Amino acid sequence: MFFLYAYYIYWHVFLVMVCTYFFMQLNHIHFILNPASGQDEPILSYINDVFKDSNIKWDVSVTKASGDAQKFAHEQIGKTDMIAVYGGDGSVSEVSAAMINSQTPLAIIAGGTANVMAKELGMPIDTLEALKLLRDGNFSVKTIDMGLANEVPFILRVNFGILADMVSNTDRELKNSLGQLAYGVSTIQTINKAEAIIYKLIIDGVEFHEKGVALTVTNSGNIGVKDFSILPDISVSDGFLDVILLNNVDLLSLMKVAGTTLFQTGSDVLKHWKCKEITISTEKPVSWICDDCEQNHNIIHIKTVPSALHVVVPDHFLNS
Repeated sequence: MFFLYAYYIYWHVFLVMVCTYFFMQLNHIHFILNPASGQDEPILSYINDVFKDSNIKWDVSVTKASGDAQKFAHEQIGKTDMIAVYGGDGSVSEVSAAMINSQTPLAIIAGGTANVMAKELGMPIDTLEALKLLRDGNFSVKTIDMGLANEVPFILRVNFGILADMVSNTDRELKNSLGQLAYGVSTIQTINKAEAIIYKLIIDGVEFHEKGVALTVTNSGNIGVKDFSILPDISVSDGFLDVILLNNVDLLSLMKVAGTTLFQTGSDVLKHWKCKEITISTEKPVSWICDDCEQNHNIIHIKTVPSALHVVVPDHFLNS
């Protein structure tokens, strides 16, 4: 009799959990909006139009200064069913830094110039489509990795050399006028001044001495173009970071890198390691970019944080 009762309780609890998972409704979304993002569109009107006849309640926080997005996200964890950020990758990085290792899901509404993480996750780039996806429940929640660079959280990548210069040298006005092409203009200007740096790399305990003009430790492979990755087999949910070194920027090397990205093949001009932990040392302090934040050190310790963030993805993306 006891075993029959225990069996009944077990299945009752199991069915309740299953029903809760499949039929739980989204009741409230908190939107964090960056009005200085790369898109010029009436985002508040869009949100109101999409959700006005739904049962989903919503409210907003509007950023005014650097750090606001992270602060707002931290305040909302556990108080809402979902946090949605509208802005570029800088805003996404701030919000992700606040939400690392939390259970609250994050939805990314592409409002910036490159929108790398939105494209990485298959989110619609069109704002209205992304909002309707949330309203209609046509999404799933998956976990992705993050990283820590000198204990600073990042969701995309840490860049050195010309990759760091490309980000720091692309100003707001250029991005507003040219969009993502602004990064291409900045890259051309940066390449002409490229200088190789000698790196001491300790990758999962193995030491390497390498010289290169660009180094990235990346969580995401996406380059800001849908379905295009720096190298094949880079995943935001494999528990690893990818270390990629470019030796030089002569014409042949650049053509090979372009071919690698276009055809998703390997390349002899890029050195590639997968790792869980890496320490990068240089002879003197160098500038490096942690997502969109510029730093300056000569020793940088980076490690992966597996399954650190719950993110919204379209149903078809999860099943693809």
